[in-house]
Amino acid sequence: MSTATAIDRATVERIVRQMVQAHLGRNGTAVQKPKLVVSISARHVHLTDEHVEKLFGPGHKLTPEKPLYQDGFYAAKETVMLIGPRRRMLPNVRVLGPTRPHSQVELAFTDAISLGLDIPVRLSGDIEGTPGCVLVGPAGAVELEQGVIRAMRHVHMNPREADYYGVKHGDLINLRVESPCPGVLEGLVVRVDENSKLEVHVDTDEGNALDLEHATRCELFKP
Repeated sequence: MSTATAIDRATVERIVRQMVQAHLGRNGTAVQKPKLVVSISARHVHLTDEHVEKLFGPGHKLTPEKPLYQDGFYAAKETVMLIGPRRRMLPNVRVLGPTRPHSQVELAFTDAISLGLDIPVRLSGDIEGTPGCVLVGPAGAVELEQGVIRAMRHVHMNPREADYYGVKHGDLINLRVESPCPGVLEGLVVRVDENSKLEVHVDTDEGNALDLEHATRCELFKP
């Protein structure tokens, strides 16, 4: 004999609303599922204008080499060497542009271990109380007192995409990856901006663990 658990009317209505909202816009018309891009963000450095000149010479400006998926952002031709405790080094770390108000280094945990640093997981820009390191360029060196982090996994989206997924800025969402090493990453921070395109950022450790290079499907879903 089988038994069925009764579901109250309010629960049924809530489930139906969620299903409808996932497929219909506010005006009741069908909404096309947004194109999702999942990117592996390798180790990189963000610099201030002042530090660009100290590392690469007076008057130097970053030279865009490759545009990134988000409009206005790029990988620069310039690279720096990172030096951590006990003279451990990571050479040829790419600089990303444009410049920022504060210099910052973003590493995966594996990179940090190689450099001899114990780094926290933070959102980009949240560098208070984080470890520092020395940056070395062709024209000089800069000692950062703080600014080395592991970037918290996150997803960029615009307000319309946020409506599609039923989330707002600062919410958490999950990513399911189907690949030879399938899995789910929980707790991606939603970052909503009018000029953003739907893109997940994970670091090299996370991307390699899920074999993102051979992924056949990626999807976002609410916890």
